[in-house]
Amino acid sequence: MFKLFFMIFLRAILLFFILITPLKADTIYNLIKIPNLEIYKINTENRLRYLYATKPFILGLNVQKNINCFNSDKKALDKKYQIVKRNLDRYSLNFLKKINLKYIVLCENLSIAEINTAGIPNNKTRTLILDIKFNESHFERAIHHELFHIINDNYKELFNKSIWENFNKKNFEYSDCSTCSNKWNLDLLDDGSGFFTEYSKSTVSEDMAEVFSHLIFYQDKINIEDSIIGKKILFIKKKILQIDNTFNFLKND
Repeated sequence: MFKLFFMIFLRAILLFFILITPLKADTIYNLIKIPNLEIYKINTENRLRYLYATKPFILGLNVQKNINCFNSDKKALDKKYQIVKRNLDRYSLNFLKKINLKYIVLCENLSIAEINTAGIPNNKTRTLILDIKFNESHFERAIHHELFHIINDNYKELFNKSIWENFNKKNFEYSDCSTCSNKWNLDLLDDGSGFFTEYSKSTVSEDMAEVFSHLIFYQDKINIEDSIIGKKILFIKKKILQIDNTFNFLKND
């Protein structure tokens, strides 16, 4: 009798380990609707759940608008996770709850409509996909840029586009979309034009995200003599503090 019970117990344990991986993957998919993901780290202080792609994935039904991303080798994943976590640890659990961000997906060669991008936010699924192979020179700052899009998407009423446009010189006009122009350069400008980068000039939301990311990551490179930049910084600070009046803009190295 004991032998029979023991055999049944062993079969149950074996079945558990066979089923646990696909079950976990199915649970993740049901939460954020992205296939081929596994848990990388979940017991973080600010409760962010880090997930990684085990195989390439495609999102969307329209080939011209699909989101594509690929899996990474473990060495690259481990290295970039530490960098991503260090930057996202700057955001408290309280702040992340307010902006509705919970899941970070790590993959590489991320693209949307065949255009490479540093990240893709989705406030509805509380998810931010990050390309861990994005341009090394701008990778860390880009994390904060993409996080701002989550903020903006959840608080559109705070980030008034008309007010922002009036900060710029009278003859300046943004493009209709971030991919509708050739303004891709992410290098810092120092020309007193009121923009941190060429990419800032593409759309209002990208300009706001560039200001936020420089404010968070490159505080020592801000041209305080540029009055337009100064107005934009004050605007972003004011709105972020309206979301969370305990938010800390200072970089703790």
